[in-house]
Amino acid sequence: MFTHIFCNRLKCLLRDKENIFWTMVFPVLLAIFFYLALSNIQQGEVFQSIKIAVVDNAEYQKAEHLKTALNEAATGKSKLFDLTHAAREEAEQLLEQDKVAAYLFVEGGRPKLAVKKSGIRQSIVKSFLDSYQQTAASVNSILKNKPRDPQQLLNSIGDRRQYVVEVSGTAAEPDSVLIYFYSLIAMACFYGGFLGMREITDIEANISPLAARINVSPVHKLKAFLSSMSASVLIHLAEMFILLLFLRYVLRVDFGSKSVYVVITTITGSLTGLSFGAFISALVKKSEGIKIAILVGGTMTGSFLSGMMYLEMKYIVSQHVPLLAYINPVNLLTDAFYSLYYYDTMSRYLLNIGILGFFIVFFCACTYFIIRRRKYASL
Repeated sequence: MFTHIFCNRLKCLLRDKENIFWTMVFPVLLAIFFYLALSNIQQGEVFQSIKIAVVDNAEYQKAEHLKTALNEAATGKSKLFDLTHAAREEAEQLLEQDKVAAYLFVEGGRPKLAVKKSGIRQSIVKSFLDSYQQTAASVNSILKNKPRDPQQLLNSIGDRRQYVVEVSGTAAEPDSVLIYFYSLIAMACFYGGFLGMREITDIEANISPLAARINVSPVHKLKAFLSSMSASVLIHLAEMFILLLFLRYVLRVDFGSKSVYVVITTITGSLTGLSFGAFISALVKKSEGIKIAILVGGTMTGSFLSGMMYLEMKYIVSQHVPLLAYINPVNLLTDAFYSLYYYDTMSRYLLNIGILGFFIVFFCACTYFIIRRRKYASL
């Protein structure tokens, strides 16, 4: 009997084009839109040399140290400046046309800066010029005191040592774009709630004639529910695996080296989404439209708080309302995926999976106790 119900339910669910669209096609389309919108976002964060001009006049030619400093900052693969030598009128024209961020000129033996507007590039140029002037003033002050070895002093100026080394806490590089895709996977898992909701709806005799016929059948309600729910689980897991394969091999989303755990996390997320949808359907004694609205609203709210629409929201919640991050299953699922990618240890991942497991048990237990007590006066 289990096989008979399972196979027939499988055919029934596969013919439901609306559910197939929302649980599989929609996440794939959304992944494509994310890829098109976010694929070049990190390339835009790569530092580009700042275009500046310097007035090449007689006073500038006398400022040998300034010339040396500017030339060193304008050479190499990771050069700070893209330097242009020009006359005063030409430099002003370049600045007015926004072809350079600023221009430098020497007046009265002191370097000066001209800008058209304030911004990050202009601030960097000013910081460079301030640093040069402070260093020059320090050297002149020391030279006035007649040091033993002036040449050693001059050599040490160019020998800037870095005593603090930035070391990553993990082997993976931080990637903010991955949060969007992980939130998308979490949302797709919870869209499986449509399938779980339908399983409950189809055994509520006051909702549809089909549910009434199922209730008067000689099959135990729990057995019929488990058989049909198994079909929903199989379909949704297949849809989630298709989404993962599409993200990994078509869009080239990097899931890190722990692929087995990614699959385990997806299975856990799928079960959480299905049980969540079943719980909402069993708890809310209203029409199917209201149940769908609650499910979609809850899923999208959880996705928003996990950083799907606004990345910073995930960190705002973690900083100001940390409890909300742990009771939001969508955030737990997103965080579990990112923990696999970024962290070397498994402690944070196991915490997220453990809480998700609790949610699965809670949703399933509540659903069972709700539907087993439901009676109908007449069918």
